[in-house]
Amino acid sequence: MPRPLHPNAARVADTLIARGHHGLITTQSAPVHTAEQAAAAVRVDVGAIVESLVFLLDDEPILILASGAHRVSLERTGTQLGGTLVPAPEDLVAEVTGQQLGGVAPLGHPTNLPTYVDSALAGYPELWASGGSPGTLFRTSYTELLRVTAGVDVVVD
Repeated sequence: MPRPLHPNAARVADTLIARGHHGLITTQSAPVHTAEQAAAAVRVDVGAIVESLVFLLDDEPILILASGAHRVSLERTGTQLGGTLVPAPEDLVAEVTGQQLGGVAPLGHPTNLPTYVDSALAGYPELWASGGSPGTLFRTSYTELLRVTAGVDVVVD
């Protein structure tokens, strides 16, 4: 019997549908708190996992959607974005996304965050991103991810 979606995942599904995506959120039986766990759960390369990471760019929160195979270079990415980039504190992540670490989705937040998408994700025909709560994922493509998040393509590593 299907379990009901966590309220955050339901909000992500509704947002996806409103933006023209199918909105299907899957719930995994095993934890998927890391890109490696998510990749194993859906049997894809870790690079095809979208990590939703909140940073401060000159003290303003932004969202970077990075490939699970990459680490965001604070210096290079900050320079590319025209400011100083630092990881956001955990309490700020929860405040601006309404979601907890390990389950932050690329959208469905109470705050519209400027969003930047790792160009390396374009190399994968199928991407998987968090559905808004730990253990939830949704499938998308690079082009669709840019569209539904109004994201800007960047090189992050």
